[in-house]
Amino acid sequence: MSIVVTGATGQLGRLIIESLLGRGVPADQVVAVGRDTDRLADLAGRGVVTVRADYDDPESLQAAFAGAEKLMFVSGSEVGRRVVQHGNVVTAAKEAGVGLIVYTSIAKADSSSLVLAAEHKATEQLIRDSGLPYVFLRNSWYLENYTAQLPTYLQHGVAGAAGDGRVSAAIRADYAEAAAVVLTAEGHTNRVYELGGAPFTLTELAAEISRQTGSTVSYLDLPVDKYTELLVAAGLPEGYAAVLADGDRGLAQGELEVGDDLAKLLGRAPTTPAEAIRAAL
Repeated sequence: MSIVVTGATGQLGRLIIESLLGRGVPADQVVAVGRDTDRLADLAGRGVVTVRADYDDPESLQAAFAGAEKLMFVSGSEVGRRVVQHGNVVTAAKEAGVGLIVYTSIAKADSSSLVLAAEHKATEQLIRDSGLPYVFLRNSWYLENYTAQLPTYLQHGVAGAAGDGRVSAAIRADYAEAAAVVLTAEGHTNRVYELGGAPFTLTELAAEISRQTGSTVSYLDLPVDKYTELLVAAGLPEGYAAVLADGDRGLAQGELEVGDDLAKLLGRAPTTPAEAIRAAL
């Protein structure tokens, strides 16, 4: 019996596989699924089973899930197409008789007004309707969303439309470890976890960057439309810029601030913003 991990060529999927192996799951019981198996060659060399499958190809999903005890369903990245794609995954999982489906959702998916939340809410409902045992891992933002922008912050400061809202961001590796916990331990079936780290404001983020670098970094708060314009001027496609700005709108309203479920699953405090910044500098 195996644990199948979709999205294995992505950053989160890869980290989940590493966490499973680190927790002692035999490599030949982990199935890494992705569209490009060449990118999974190193895992295959370590004994992990690698299978090509595509969320747009139901037959490939059915083949990939055959014999799976548990399915780690990492949500797709194609915003606007995910309900159909995710429906293919859920249908294939049900036909394969998967014993548990663990889905990476978004914080407060059932009540969030974020544009990004709608497809996650719909996917959660598809999973519930399937009758499959499930775990929903409702992840808040990645700390890497911010640490990847440190050069820009040091040059231009932090800009956004988040006001004094607090975001419970955590590093991908902590979310991945939490996923490995629910995949390898008992007592998580049909549970919903709101996952994130210690909450902070973007003003506090700027202050921590200033403290660690000795540079003066401030936070500029903008209306949502002005922040969208700023992102477009920086070279982002307008649609993507609007989604990011909408995320800050939700952040301002508390939709990305969650409790301590992540710490409870990990059995320790998640990596802090200060630690993530230090590691990225």
